[in-house]
Amino acid sequence: MTKFFLSLHVLAAVLAIGPVTVAASMFPKALRTAHGSPGDGDARSNLRLLHRVCRVYGAVGIAVPVFGFATAGSLGVLGSAWLITSILLTAAAAGLLVLRILPGQDSALTALLADDTTAAVPAAAARLAMLTGVFNLLWATVTVLMIVRPGSTTGA
Repeated sequence: MTKFFLSLHVLAAVLAIGPVTVAASMFPKALRTAHGSPGDGDARSNLRLLHRVCRVYGAVGIAVPVFGFATAGSLGVLGSAWLITSILLTAAAAGLLVLRILPGQDSALTALLADDTTAAVPAAAARLAMLTGVFNLLWATVTVLMIVRPGSTTGA
């Protein structure tokens, strides 16, 4: 059963978190492009698509910790420091996505669609780029912890 849960955990991470990290990373540049070309409907459509990918795949991403807990439980490592650290970093990444990145994308998109010509849109793009960088760094750290597993008895 452990291999089954681990397979689902890895698949969920690749198929759910991967698209969020890519789409969220692309959003600030797409926002700048759409802001610089106010009449470009394709740029605005692209921006809406990236935001939708972040929202939908972010919601699907809940499967990652669910299958992760199932895997950890079957391996008997729920009390391991590396796993607890990974859980905390995952919670931080999820909180950052839900509380800062998605609302920031939404408000930037709203400002852009309202033809807000102020400096709010470029400032939002810079802020989103920074937040997304932190989000991606958190996930990269979790990935390394999942691979290295300090104190692992598998020798891998």
